Amino acid sequence: MKFLVTGGAGFLGINLVRHLKQHGHDVVSIDIVKFDYPDMNDKIKIITGDIRDKKAVDDAMKDINVVVHTAAALPLYSPEEILSTDIGGTKNLLESAAKDKVERFIHISSTAVYGIPDHHPLYETDKLDGVGPYGKAKIQAEEECEKYRKEGMCVSIIRPKSFVGPERLGVFDLLYDWAYDGKGFPMIGSGNNRYQLLDVEDLCDAILLCATLEKEKVNDTFNIGAKVYTTMKEDYQAVLNYAGFNKKIVALPEKPAIALLKILEAFKLSPLYKWVYETASKDSFVSIEKAEKILGYSPKYSNKDALIRNYKWYKEHKNDFKNSIGVTHRVPWKQGLLRIAKAFF
Repeated sequence: MKFLVTGGAGFLGINLVRHLKQHGHDVVSIDIVKFDYPDMNDKIKIITGDIRDKKAVDDAMKDINVVVHTAAALPLYSPEEILSTDIGGTKNLLESAAKDKVERFIHISSTAVYGIPDHHPLYETDKLDGVGPYGKAKIQAEEECEKYRKEGMCVSIIRPKSFVGPERLGVFDLLYDWAYDGKGFPMIGSGNNRYQLLDVEDLCDAILLCATLEKEKVNDTFNIGAKVYTTMKEDYQAVLNYAGFNKKIVALPEKPAIALLKILEAFKLSPLYKWVYETASKDSFVSIEKAEKILGYSPKYSNKDALIRNYKWYKEHKNDFKNSIGVTHRVPWKQGLLRIAKAFF
């Protein structure tokens, strides 16, 4: 089949591009940033374009069988960019896909649509309550997908937990940077909460299942996450153990830590935003029973496996991104005052 991957130059995008090529599919990538992966540059069609540009989207959609929509403006972007990209860009893609009679549309949403819930596990039928512009935009993007589903398009909506793996930096760069430098790592609250993650390879498997199984099965919404996870403290400690400096996760009092991070965020002195620091000390896990039963989804990696696999990649490629700072998952985020705090751990 011929796939259009939006956000193909991003963290999920490049992992998915490689996954699809390994399974013998043709791939077109559209991304606003330059696609620069030597192992893939000559194996796919690359379009440098903005999903908010209708003409660019229409041109990319020609002869496509399956759209996998991974592109999004992440929470560190401005509210205007988040709304125009995550809602407006999704509308453009759905409209173009319908016009070209694309067979399937797979939308990568987020478990951020559940907000800060009062129970666990979370099911696909639970109420949606997005926190901040990103969470709200993801809900509205899903609503656009559901409109086209009702009109007859096969639209899979995937709600993945926070996913890690090769090429992933962003907020996880904090953990890996501190572990690499032989530091302990602070955790908001006791760390005894269960916080489910997801390996990007397992997410790619779920996407491919939605692209290849019967339409009647996949024309639905699915939570995707790891099946095996313990507490946040135990899972993150596995990275410190692997780093080999005999350092420990350090629990911080929850309320003072959140109060301080709110102030740092307001003055742009920390990369951590509300949804991260207000959920970090809470349980956060979804039921994957629906995906297991309907899709045959069977994740290979536990939280610990995924975090250590990502850390190994980090160590091997650390010099490749040492001068890069940004707001996407593929680059380190500016640590601000947290870099000074690292000296005390």
